[in-house]
Amino acid sequence: MATNAKPVYKRILLKLSGEALQGSEGFGIDASILDRMAQEIKELVELGIQVGVVIGGGNLFRGAGLAKAGMNRVVGDHMGMLATVMNGLAMRDALHRAYVNARLMSAIPLNGVCDNYSWAEAISLLRNNRVVILSAGTGNPFFTTDSAACLRGIEIEADVVLKATKVDGVFTADPAKRSFCHHVRSADLQRSSGKRAESHGSGGLHPGA
Repeated sequence: MATNAKPVYKRILLKLSGEALQGSEGFGIDASILDRMAQEIKELVELGIQVGVVIGGGNLFRGAGLAKAGMNRVVGDHMGMLATVMNGLAMRDALHRAYVNARLMSAIPLNGVCDNYSWAEAISLLRNNRVVILSAGTGNPFFTTDSAACLRGIEIEADVVLKATKVDGVFTADPAKRSFCHHVRSADLQRSSGKRAESHGSGGLHPGA
């Protein structure tokens, strides 16, 4: 892509919700949306931007309903982590088909499927213009992938965490559930990682679903 634009950021952490991959079907992965996202990431790489990606798993599994039915929360969260790995595999494949070098890392060991997460290795890959997909959240139950995105952003020394979502901004609670929550105009990585919000389990300002 021919452009004279100078990137504002050198290294970014891009958070994609799992729902963003499902399109109008309401479940699963829409191949056309996946390919479009891969092309957009490719354009960022061609601008010289180092890209880390965290993807949610809500298009494949959401444990909230099963938790209400009695499923153990830890079991549900582990299932959600595996859903993010599945999305990561799909994104890695789409990037490879777009001729973008990409590496998939998981916070839980999945030998033969993807690499184990290492912040030092992730930084090394980013410096060599590889897109790094970070899956399985933090590797711990009770933490959302939004919290994982903030944590990984700090660890890989990203200049900014950017989230693609259906909600217009960052809020102090889930705006779909709390009509009196407040819009947060600005927040740094440390604040986003540490500030607790209702409906968000163990941390994070609430950037929506």
